[in-house]
Amino acid sequence: MKRILFLLFAVGLAANMTVMAGMSTGKVRKETRFLTDKMAYELSLSTQQYNDAYEINYDFIYSVRNIMDYVARGYEWALDDYYEALDIRNDDLRWVLSDAQYRRFLGAEYFYRPIYVTGGKWSFRVYINYPNHSLFYFGVPYHYRTYCGAHYRPHFHHASYYRGRYTNFNHYSAPHRVRDQRVYHSYRRSDFGSVRFRPNTSMRPHNAPTRPGHSSRPGASATRPGTSRPSTSTRPDTSRPNTSRPGTTTRPGTSTRPRPEASSAPNRESGKTSSSSRESSSRRNNSSGSYNRNNSSERNHRSSSHGNSSRSSSSSTRSNVSSGPTERRSSSGSTRGNNTQSSSRSSERSSSSRR
Repeated sequence: MKRILFLLFAVGLAANMTVMAGMSTGKVRKETRFLTDKMAYELSLSTQQYNDAYEINYDFIYSVRNIMDYVARGYEWALDDYYEALDIRNDDLRWVLSDAQYRRFLGAEYFYRPIYVTGGKWSFRVYINYPNHSLFYFGVPYHYRTYCGAHYRPHFHHASYYRGRYTNFNHYSAPHRVRDQRVYHSYRRSDFGSVRFRPNTSMRPHNAPTRPGHSSRPGASATRPGTSRPSTSTRPDTSRPNTSRPGTTTRPGTSTRPRPEASSAPNRESGKTSSSSRESSSRRNNSSGSYNRNNSSERNHRSSSHGNSSRSSSSSTRSNVSSGPTERRSSSGSTRGNNTQSSSRSSERSSSSRR
């Protein structure tokens, strides 16, 4: 009975301590882009500032993604690691933002202290002001899928990579560390007031996640590849990522496919053309033959009453009949035979009329 009660108590305790699990790299990129996009919108960041702020926010979220579960469970060492990572992030942003931009940044706690815990779960404050998770004012940073912490402080002797990168405006005068502020305990109650921290948990265990500022991620060398990065004072690109689907012009259409009858099409067409020309020529010849017969009979009838005129008409008829076959030599042999027979009949009728 005691074992059953103990198991039930353990299950209930685990249910009450449900926290947000560690995020994957893809989830870190999405959360980083959403936070940076809203910072660029409210602080009027340039394209270079937008890209650098994305890197800084990425390093921060990646560093705390595994320790926030321990913060929600009430471990003091995890809380110290969180504020250490937050101070590194805010100090890097001080070298990217101008004095006026950084003061506005400090005035927005969802930017300055972006994470809080409520109901045993940790989340980002920016979603309170921007509940639409799919709302983005700018496009993705140019290294959205490629940046993996190459500019994090451990790769530059724990100094800020972004110091001295912006010389065209004044920066905030001194570092603004959260733990050095008089209102630190007020900030702590605002961020994690719902968490009951356990006593004697200030020492880091040996199996704890990597401490902020000490990264084991693969990064670039200590040289600053700043020359290869775009630097412009304009606002970030407001165009959304290209989501248009490929048009029908790029898809293989039926016009590009070879038709099965393509090879035989010209022969069929030529055959149809020749046959149609033969039929048309034969129709013309037949019509001309019938026309010549009518003319010859009519003229022969006139020659019976007028001898001299019939002779001239018969001669003209002969010339017309004989010229008909000559002009149509390209026609078939059957057509020539018909013309010859028609001319012989007309000559016989004319001779009978003379008699």
